[in-house]
Amino acid sequence: MKRRAFLGAGSAGAIGAMSNASIASAQPANSREADRVFWVSVARRLAEPVLTNLAAGTLKARMPVEEVPGSNRRSVTHLEALGRLLSGIAPWLELGADRGVVFDAEEARQRERYAQLALTAIDRAVTPGSPDFLNFTTDRQPLVDAAFLSHALIRSPRALREGLESGTRERLVRALESTRVIKPAFSNWLLFSAMVEAALFRLGAPWDRMRVDYAVRQHEQWYKGDGVYGDGPDFHADYYNSLVIQPMLIDVLETLGPEDSAWAAMTDRVKKRAQRYAAILERSISPEGTFPPIGRSIAYRFGALQLLAQMALRRELPSGVTPAQARSAMTAVIRRQIEAPNTFDSSGWLTIGFCGHQPGIGETYISTGSVYLCATGLLPLGLPASDSFWSSPAESWTQKRAWSGEAFPIDKAHSE
Repeated sequence: MKRRAFLGAGSAGAIGAMSNASIASAQPANSREADRVFWVSVARRLAEPVLTNLAAGTLKARMPVEEVPGSNRRSVTHLEALGRLLSGIAPWLELGADRGVVFDAEEARQRERYAQLALTAIDRAVTPGSPDFLNFTTDRQPLVDAAFLSHALIRSPRALREGLESGTRERLVRALESTRVIKPAFSNWLLFSAMVEAALFRLGAPWDRMRVDYAVRQHEQWYKGDGVYGDGPDFHADYYNSLVIQPMLIDVLETLGPEDSAWAAMTDRVKKRAQRYAAILERSISPEGTFPPIGRSIAYRFGALQLLAQMALRRELPSGVTPAQARSAMTAVIRRQIEAPNTFDSSGWLTIGFCGHQPGIGETYISTGSVYLCATGLLPLGLPASDSFWSSPAESWTQKRAWSGEAFPIDKAHSE
């Protein structure tokens, strides 16, 4: 069923400006329920200013553009905000399309509201003449964020992809196709081209097999061992295996693997490597709920945990990491980063920073829209509240056990 009704946007910063105290006061006494309520509040806090403004045609007018002095990201930052936000909350929106799941009534109401706002926002973004008609071709950056938007469509086939009206769908296809004029860098960027083609395939449009084949085969060559790929030919000590490479590689292969036997043959190896890297991410979370600020793009905050979140969503966590353990560790990280002072400005927009507002860690390609990639750390919201990820009692994670003298599993390298 196509959905275009625009549920009232309300105040653009209403959820974003919500105080930490008011979030805490809304928590139920049961810690398991409290974790999900908290995660939902974070999703709403991120989504509210972006989706209400874009759906109303006021995103360009109202969204501040914080950036490194001397850079000019205004022409690309709005698509960044849309694509990155939806890539993270798409599984949560998709959960609302499953009528067989029993929902908390208030959460279900909010999820439906944001799903319809997202459909309206996408329509505004791809409709010429709209005040928020977004840039898909000028500069190189739009390829990146068309890919994140494409990832959202892959992650939410019913609520987002099938929810599009036919005219919006056609315009979206043209917008995605238009990014082919952008040459990807010889790095993780190859997967951006592949992800766009995967979305075009799912949208029933012609797609380019060569762009997909080049990306997946090249990443197979860039595999360094023990669950880690190079970002291009070289190894980089950063979080791009989680921010981009492995989440996109998994979903491109899962979407298009049946179209080519060589791609299908890679799928199992890629999943096992992803489980290994998810284990590394979980072991990187300290007893206090921190992780090392290593490498570039640390302003994406808990988006650095996207692969751990994705493996939880897929119910494919590595051996030795239980769903409750992953939830507890990730909740500790998200709380530290989202509740740090000045993480949001006075109108509810995210600021540049790792823990709070730290503009000094901004890079030339980072602006307000960029930092909404943190939403990808919320992927397990796509699991129903009855799933063990949410319903099991809290558990200590690996470092918390290790540093408190408890038994914990020894770590082992992955050899394939």
